[in-house]
Amino acid sequence: MAQAAAVAKPPAPARRRRASASPRRLPYLLIAPAALLMLGFIAYPVLSVFYYSLQNYNPTKPWRNGFAGLGNFTGIFTRDPQFWDTLTFSAKWVFVEVGLQLLFGLALALIVNQTFAGRALGRALVFSPWAVSGVLTSAIWVLLYNSQTGITRYLADAGIGSYGTSWLSDTSTVFPAAIVADLWRGVPFFAILILADLQSVSKDLYEAAEVDGASRLKQFWHITLPHLKDAIVLSTLLRAVWEFNNVDLLYTLTGGGPAGETTTLPLYIANTSVDAHNFGYASALTTVAFVILLFCSIVYLRLSKFGGEK
Repeated sequence: MAQAAAVAKPPAPARRRRASASPRRLPYLLIAPAALLMLGFIAYPVLSVFYYSLQNYNPTKPWRNGFAGLGNFTGIFTRDPQFWDTLTFSAKWVFVEVGLQLLFGLALALIVNQTFAGRALGRALVFSPWAVSGVLTSAIWVLLYNSQTGITRYLADAGIGSYGTSWLSDTSTVFPAAIVADLWRGVPFFAILILADLQSVSKDLYEAAEVDGASRLKQFWHITLPHLKDAIVLSTLLRAVWEFNNVDLLYTLTGGGPAGETTTLPLYIANTSVDAHNFGYASALTTVAFVILLFCSIVYLRLSKFGGEK
């Protein structure tokens, strides 16, 4: 009997392995409900878009609905010049916006990283536009650009320009006007991320550089920029994706006009689905935009060597 009990009793190391395995699984069990909900809210819309991209689906024309195969994609690349126009403008919009936001954000981060009187207030003022929603930002700039009560009226009072001028309805000024409006909201994003990374730069590096006679420019080029590399790569990538998908500001400011001058690809998708009710074709456009963003993101990360040695 004693020998049988001794054989049936598992060895102590095995019991300890089972006991230690349970705590390791506990965190995954705790986050499983939230993870499943997030997966459902994300996976279902994504799969639905891929499904409808292969369909002719327009609720206002149900007799035309049905399986389209690759017909929507063929139409995008061969019979839709507006797709290429909006894609070109989207690339232009992202390049100009992200470049300027990075430049001004880096400058602001370097300024508020210095020690001066009222630095806390200065940081709060610099970062405050990022806390404003996109719709509210659009409403603010719509009022500022109003031809009767906005900036142009005060400029006309000062003898600059004429009364009744609307920068948002003129094809020669609408792009710079929209750029300035989005800069106001986007620059703080870069300033926040870059400032956070600047806080971790060791002061000893700058002191050693000063002892060696390095100028401020050389310190910035050989110490600050290499340290900020990953922060800049990540922030530019995130902001490029967001700017590419920018709909709220341009839709409120210009509606894609005048004459389609400010219609981005996502805004074209929104108009195709919401206004034209052509959800199948809009889903195909969304799929193409997703593939473009994915490809550009992978290439950008590879070329920038994100996460590598600084």
